[in-house]
Amino acid sequence: MDRINRTFVNEFILLGLSGYPKLEIIFFAVILVMYLVILIGNSVLIIASIFDSHLHTPMYFFLGNLSFLDICYTSSSVPSTLVSLISKKRNISFSGCAMQMFLGFAMGSTECFLLGMMAFDRYVAICNPLRYPVIMSKVVYILMASVSWLSGGINSIVQTSLAMRLPFCENNIINHFLCEILAVLKLACADISLNIVTLAVSNMAFLILPLLVIFFSYMLILSTILRMNSATGRHKAFSTCSAHLTVVIIFYGTIFFMYAKPKSQDLLGQDNLQAREGLVSMFYGVVTPMLNPIIYSLRNKDVKAAVKYLLSQKSVNQLRPK
Repeated sequence: MDRINRTFVNEFILLGLSGYPKLEIIFFAVILVMYLVILIGNSVLIIASIFDSHLHTPMYFFLGNLSFLDICYTSSSVPSTLVSLISKKRNISFSGCAMQMFLGFAMGSTECFLLGMMAFDRYVAICNPLRYPVIMSKVVYILMASVSWLSGGINSIVQTSLAMRLPFCENNIINHFLCEILAVLKLACADISLNIVTLAVSNMAFLILPLLVIFFSYMLILSTILRMNSATGRHKAFSTCSAHLTVVIIFYGTIFFMYAKPKSQDLLGQDNLQAREGLVSMFYGVVTPMLNPIIYSLRNKDVKAAVKYLLSQKSVNQLRPK
């Protein structure tokens, strides 16, 4: 099977928005600005969570992991997308496509688990505050993050291996910006039932299970908040969860929009479908990682204070005579 694959397909062609040259220029400028915001915003969050002792808590440890993940995810796809938009170079090697698919799937799977872990952390902090230091000890939350990364990587290895072992019989034109797994599976000239089954199992484990953890965690959090006598306490408890809940809604909302669309929508026409999937792909792959640091910075006083402190320290160091 591997010999057949290499004989017929040495590279793939990513269509992107090839039918819309004017949109490509606009997309290039917009995505470039967003990518710079992603790198700067998430890097600032990571630095703040490392160097500010007030942020050495499980919540900010998970947030630092999320920021690092967003940088890795976008860096695995955005630079090549920018090159294709500006230079019209749309080909990607077979191994390059496999690597891009692996990184994208691994980062997405890991983020699902991390968001579930963060919801559980908020549940323990609000519903069991006295036991929080014991339940969410340093060993526990480092282990939780490690399990997220390891399971996401293993899941991606399995899915990528199964997808890239399929024969494509010279059908190498991908109607997408990236080597996205569903777009690649459409090109296979063999039975993909095993891929569909493993993807369904993966979705149950990495989409549905974390979503259930998030849902029940927030139901218990809401119940606890409503029982609080102090309005100040209720506001403080809700404010600690609002940023995470906003990120969850954006993340899962975009995923379900992409992968749970009715089959009838595929009949709208190839050009319309291509343009729409390009826009959604940009939102999922660029806008969401860009919004994460903005949301957490705007809605979290600790993060804002840490960033201001780091910036002030940098200014003081620059003013000191050398």
